[in-house]
Formats: sequence, C-alpha cells, structure tokens
Amino acid sequence: MMSFKKTIGASAIALALFSLPLWAETVGPGGETATPSNEVTVDAAMLTGKGYTAALLWHDQSDFVNAVTAGATDEFTRLGIEVTITTSAGFDAAKQRSDIETALARSPNIILALPLDPVTSAAAFKPALEEGVSLVFLSNLPADFAHPDDYAAIVTDDLFQMGKQAADALAASINNEGKVGWIFHDATYYVTNQRDNAFKTTIENDYPNIEIVAEAGISDPARAEEIANAMLLRNPDLAGIYVTWAGPAEGVLAALRANGNKTTKIVTLDLSEPIALDMVNGGNVAAIVADEAYELGRAMAAAGARKLLGEETPPFVVAPALTVTADNVAEGWQNSLRIDAPASLTGN
Repeated sequence: MMSFKKTIGASAIALALFSLPLWAETVGPGGETATPSNEVTVDAAMLTGKGYTAALLWHDQSDFVNAVTAGATDEFTRLGIEVTITTSAGFDAAKQRSDIETALARSPNIILALPLDPVTSAAAFKPALEEGVSLVFLSNLPADFAHPDDYAAIVTDDLFQMGKQAADALAASINNEGKVGWIFHDATYYVTNQRDNAFKTTIENDYPNIEIVAEAGISDPARAEEIANAMLLRNPDLAGIYVTWAGPAEGVLAALRANGNKTTKIVTLDLSEPIALDMVNGGNVAAIVADEAYELGRAMAAAGARKLLGEETPPFVVAPALTVTADNVAEGWQNSLRIDAPASLTGN
C-alpha cells in the first residue's frame, strides 16, 4: 500500500538512516521514541454529549485510506464524535489546502490528515491551528510544527518491525541461506528508510548464512523491471530479493517471469492483489508485510479526542506490522484493512 502514499514531500522532513544499529527501533521524523498504538485510548464517558465533530482530510483514495477511515470513524462513533466531512486531495497540495478551507467552514474540533508537503502543509494547516483544532497527522508532519501545542500526534507503522518481519520471512523462504538482493527506496524519507534498513540490518545481524550481494535504489516504480533485470544479469543465482514496497515488486516479479525464473523468492511490503495472487499460486512471492491500517485510523481518532480533553498523547505513535503468506491471506486482509481479501485470492 505504499504506492507513494507516504512519500510526497518526503525529503524535507526525513532522516538519513542508512546504517541502523542492531538495537534500532522505529523512531519519528525528529527522532521521537515510538509509542505502541494500543496505549492510545480515551474514555468515551468523558466525551458524551459534547457535540464534537471531526474532518478526515486524506491525500488519496485507496483500500488503505478506506481502512484508516473505517478505523477512525468507528472510534469517533464510539466517542460520540460526528465525522462531518471526508475529502481526498489526489496527491495535490493545492487541493489539500482547499480541502482544509472547506473543512474549517464547518468548524470541526478534530482534523485527521496526511500532510502532502511539509512546507506548503505548514501554511495550509496554520488556520486550523489558529482556530484551536486538534490536529493528528498520518506519517508526515508540517514543517516547524511542535508537539504538543501544534498537534496531538503523528501516527504511522512500526517501521522497524515491518523491515524485520520482511527479513525473517525471506530468510524462512530460502532456508536461512543463500545470496539475496536488496531493492530500497532511493530517497531520504524516514518511513521507507527505516523499513528498508531494518530488513538489511536484520539479515546482516541475524542470518550469518545469508549474504546481500546486490543492492539497488529505486525512486521511480516504473523502473523496477529494468533494475531487476540488471540485478539478475549480474547475479543469476539470487535466492531472494527484498523490494521496498508492492508497486516496484510487481516490476521485479515481471522480470523474474520474463527470465523464466521460478526459484528466486520475493518479499515486499504493503498489500497488493497482483503480488498476493502470485503468492497464493505458489509463485516467486514468499510473503508480504503489511501495516494495520484500521488501527492507524483508530489511534488517530483517539489521539485527537484526547487532545480535546487536555490529555497529552506521546508525539509519535505506531501501529503493529503483520506478515501475510499464502496460508493466512484472508486473515491478513481482515487484520490490516478490515475487508475481505479479493475473491481471486480466496476462491470465494
């Protein structure tokens, strides 16, 4: 579910994290310590009859966004908070600014959003800040916004666990030995950097019989097949390949198929029907590591409500990661997105 949902405006808020130590854990864009999302709770009785409202101002439309929306909406319903507007900016920062203005006309008490660009978002969200709206951000942060005065929390995935679980899954698929390739996101962005480097760190520290012999950065998913072909040409004996997210993984899978390669295993991040279809059919894909998108939304809603009550939430909150294989694909879709897996994957 990456599909650039978390990469817009990345470089302006990122950390350079290309050598994570053994003890590394997920940290926020400013180095904040991660707090598990299940620790972010709020007493519904404290909000009964308050008449609070919320706006959900998203960056895009997708199964991921739908799941975040469902988690947030269910939590707001439990708290007696009405969602009065939901928008999609289509990855357009100007549209997002317009969406904020439209939402503010309805005087929401809480806004949940993924800021598309740190600099332009800082200006766009300033009127909401001046009106005392409780702001909660998904993954990104407007430039110079300070916690807790300016926003309730950033909520995102447990990034290190996503990369670690990908490493564990790939290792298991190749019997803990062999040569592998590492295709990472070639941009400075704390979300993808931590996920990618957690994979590399785990392989290097936990699997002495696995060697990363090929590394390639990717910034344009359309080049994935080309990059994979070059990697396979130089390293025809690769036992496995890690791919930074599912979009580029589709290109890597196409390269393997074009080469008649049925043995090199792929592990990637974020749910994708084409990638999962290869997995359930016993193809090259060994596993997909996903986030719990529904839980992201629930935690965002809870953080926003807590701020209304004057209860401070830690600045950086993470939801769990899960590994999806052919054996648990139906459960994986439900746990991540709270929807049924596509019929193509289950035969239903």
